[in-house]
Amino acid sequence: MPHSLIVTSRIHDPWFNLALEEFLMQKLIMAVNGESDLSSILYLWQNQNTVVIGRNQNAWAECSTAQLEAEGGRLARRSTGGGAVFHDLGNLNFSLLLPEADFNLDRNFQMIVDTVRKEGIDAERSGRNDILADGLKFSGNAFRINKGVGLHHGTLLVHSAYDRVARYLTVNPAKLASKGVASVRSRITNLQALRPDITMEMLSTAMENSFIRTFCSSEETNREDRSLQIERLSDEDFAGDPALLALTEQFASWKWRFGESIQFDSLIEDKFDWGHIQICLNVHQGIVSSAQIYSDALDCDFIDTVINCLKGARFHSKVLAEAVLLHAPEGDGFGISRRKMAEDIAGLLLAQGW
Repeated sequence: MPHSLIVTSRIHDPWFNLALEEFLMQKLIMAVNGESDLSSILYLWQNQNTVVIGRNQNAWAECSTAQLEAEGGRLARRSTGGGAVFHDLGNLNFSLLLPEADFNLDRNFQMIVDTVRKEGIDAERSGRNDILADGLKFSGNAFRINKGVGLHHGTLLVHSAYDRVARYLTVNPAKLASKGVASVRSRITNLQALRPDITMEMLSTAMENSFIRTFCSSEETNREDRSLQIERLSDEDFAGDPALLALTEQFASWKWRFGESIQFDSLIEDKFDWGHIQICLNVHQGIVSSAQIYSDALDCDFIDTVINCLKGARFHSKVLAEAVLLHAPEGDGFGISRRKMAEDIAGLLLAQGW
């Protein structure tokens, strides 16, 4: 019988919580391959005093890591693209996991917007990955497709001390200039600023109800489909699982969170409408021996592909640009054409005149 999972973590360790998210994705991948009847997952979790960076971001460039750690905070790196964010216990994180065939961003976003609206707060989707109330952002979102399963996760600011963002995050001035704003703080709000009596528990329950209405209900009656079982679990139900322990070690590791610190021969960067990008190349005997790209682009898999196609190419602007255009994958990268992204990067490489 098909069933959905609603999982809640009471642990506030970001490395464990991100590992559990990956663990749940692997469970759904197995289901997509016919190994179980799991059909969808909602995962709710919170991190304490944490900076979470996107998969392709430079930890040192995005965060004052020494200050964060000196004040008891933790740096974490997620599996999706996008920019750096600050988490505390005034923020509720959600992860929505669905088979790729059922993964529709418009429907996902509508579920979240409807959740907040049913709590009396007028919300609206803005751009590719934000949700606003009263013109201010309270939810940032990121996405990933992996082996037939889609992940949509994001933040819901309830009573977060988001003014601490300025203490830890190093924001690229180009991002602020492109949005015509003076500071990060001016763009953000808490839901309690709009409805003072809303609580974390209320919002968690509202998210669960919206998930059930959207993914576990009959379209004709909008009532819970009794033929689809809903199972509620917590982090304790997975305690001691060797695969989860291994994933937690991975997300906590220096290599995953910081990566290698390499002195690059060539470094170029630019800001496009799909995100900021910094291309770093090491060159040996006229050949790109290693490459790294730091970016807050949402389509992190595209960025990884570009990195791979630059490695081994001749260090010549035209050759590098052609490699990107030839090997970059086609399709839509969460609202942005991958062809356009490839053309932007190729144009940046051509402009260097190498």
